[in-house]
Amino acid sequence: MAVIAFIGLGNMGGPMAANLVKAGHAVHGFDLSEAAKAAAAARGVSLAVSAAEAVKAADVVVTMLPSGPHVLGAVTGADGLFAAARPGTLFIDSSTIDVESARAFHAGAEAAGMASLDAPVSGGVGGAEAGTLTFMAGGSEAAFSAAKPHLERMGKKIVHCGGAGAGQAAKICNNMILGISMIAVSEAFVLGEKLGLSHQALFDVASTSSGQCWSLTTYCPVPGPVPTSPANREYQPGFAAALMLKDLKLSQQAADQAGAATRLGAEAAALYSAFEAEGNAGRDFSGIIEWIRARTA
Repeated sequence: MAVIAFIGLGNMGGPMAANLVKAGHAVHGFDLSEAAKAAAAARGVSLAVSAAEAVKAADVVVTMLPSGPHVLGAVTGADGLFAAARPGTLFIDSSTIDVESARAFHAGAEAAGMASLDAPVSGGVGGAEAGTLTFMAGGSEAAFSAAKPHLERMGKKIVHCGGAGAGQAAKICNNMILGISMIAVSEAFVLGEKLGLSHQALFDVASTSSGQCWSLTTYCPVPGPVPTSPANREYQPGFAAALMLKDLKLSQQAADQAGAATRLGAEAAALYSAFEAEGNAGRDFSGIIEWIRARTA
């Protein structure tokens, strides 16, 4: 089994690292949060005194960090992880970051003699815990082939999307669809309420006809029809609204750079920005239905 360094042991990284431990790998982890480190240690992760120490003997390094600057700050420079790791180490970045930062991550890895893959995930904390995440990977065929057996320990769907940055491109496009569709489903339920439809009746129709989508059938934003959705636990995340807004902003940044017209994506970003501004950053993103309902005459 491999020696794996896991940098970033938060809500997603912690359970992902734990699943690698369950698979029999030696996992050396690091995080700036003492609580995150303690939780990871309780699940079998060996804690390192620093990120550089964690990667020294690693065959594979997985990073799960908040943003592009965090990733590049961690891996580049004289004190970065590329300098601390052995030549030829495989670096897998599973953070959700902008495409340009992902490409810079690959360029830095190549210059340092490392293999690299950008491999953001979909599936939320529940998927991280269950080992059922979807990985969207960008990088060379060789890097993808080397990473796939390890990714399969943390996810059930592993897709090679193309070259450097393609995983991040797929992630932000997917989550732009998700943000837009959740708003559409929420507006439909609010309209249905005004028209006298029960939640269950609308769900039974739309979930089996042309309105069917993941935001409806798996993550229904009203209590009742889908018992496992956050709507049944007062919109505890799940997938926090702040993270949805982050991904929507990344989609709009990419759209501006690529010259793509994404009007619904821009509107979704504006609505989630307003939702977050009213104190909802930590609530599940499906809670936007309450914000929409409150603005319906």
